[in-house]
Amino acid sequence: MGSLHTIISYTISFLAIYAQIFLLVTFFEKRKQIVIHNNEDELKLKSYPTVTITVPCYNEERTISSTVESLLALDYPKDKITILLIDDGSKDNTWNVLHQFINYPNIHLFKKENGGKHTAQNLGLLHATSEFIGCLDSDSFVHPQALKRIMKVFENDPNTMSVAPAIRVNNPINILQKAQVIEYDMGIYMKKMIGFMGGINVTPGPFSIFKKKVFDELGPYKKAHNTEDQEIALRMQEHGYKIDHCPDAYIFTNAPESVGKLYRQRVRWTYGSMKNMIDYRRLIFNKKHGAIGWYTLPSNIISIIGVMFIGSTVVYNLYKYIYHKIIQLQVGALNTNYNFKFDWFFLDTHASFFLAILAYLLVIISITLGRSMTEEKSRFSFHIIYFVIIYSLIAPFWVIKSLLNTIVSKETSWTLERKAAVNNV
Repeated sequence: MGSLHTIISYTISFLAIYAQIFLLVTFFEKRKQIVIHNNEDELKLKSYPTVTITVPCYNEERTISSTVESLLALDYPKDKITILLIDDGSKDNTWNVLHQFINYPNIHLFKKENGGKHTAQNLGLLHATSEFIGCLDSDSFVHPQALKRIMKVFENDPNTMSVAPAIRVNNPINILQKAQVIEYDMGIYMKKMIGFMGGINVTPGPFSIFKKKVFDELGPYKKAHNTEDQEIALRMQEHGYKIDHCPDAYIFTNAPESVGKLYRQRVRWTYGSMKNMIDYRRLIFNKKHGAIGWYTLPSNIISIIGVMFIGSTVVYNLYKYIYHKIIQLQVGALNTNYNFKFDWFFLDTHASFFLAILAYLLVIISITLGRSMTEEKSRFSFHIIYFVIIYSLIAPFWVIKSLLNTIVSKETSWTLERKAAVNNV
């Protein structure tokens, strides 16, 4: 049993380190192509295509006004932007709040029976006549230059069919939210590197922009286990449509402020990811699909296995420690007057220890590089400590729960999650 554990441990460590080093090598090869627009003159477009932004709402009376106002503040010709506000059967005062925007010529209001986010997005597609189409979650807020920066990516490469933004945490207050800041910063770096490889597997709900041609040719959004933003990306990858990432198109989202809300959100995300990988398993290790089949999806699988393995190992070792202490108490062998003295002899010097240190160092490098792509003045943050501790403790639980849900095909609810989030804004 010990040998099997060692083999699994070394295998997971090697693959995790390999994946991180692969991203790091990509960074050094492509770093000169990473553009952060600090000069307004760099953002002048040759033309300003028309864009439709759909904003699905469900019980968002507290946040929707700020979301829409951020769209109205975009530095983009107003006559080129159409905003569709779609109330997906809210039970609160959302519909009445939306009416404060009814007199804006480029804003249109719709109310429908509750059917889920993808149905609201598809209603938006039916009314969109623009060249580009996007969506903004009703608890997120756009940077004034976000749309221009995304459209610059399209302008520089006509083959690009969709551009994903850089998502950041809005106004983090507590330790849990600050840990999520680190996660999102690392995500900016990783998504850009994967974008260079052509392996992006998610076009996030907050402000991913598509050429209308994508939906005209591939069809509308699907429910996709309440993760329609991943399914449409995988569908695009299967058909050879290029997805890029804009690291300075900042979108600010309200992060869960409690462990319970973070857990429910990640169960939905991880469950949806697992189900979508099953649905698109034909892409995995398929040379026709390049990085998405040979790097992104296999890396996701390895991450899931790794988190579960590490989590189970920690729980097992904690159980052993507590069990031995109980035995010592029962036999009277526990010396309460014992003074601890550190001895290097007790330090684990197995190769797995040093592999784990290397893996964490690579994660810290990823986080630091991600922060360098944001507007943060400091590239290093001690919030990294919160991130490592908190996610190491709770991530295994939502992965295991998601796996169990996947096995029994128990759907998670976007509506219930959004309701819980709004009630605590």
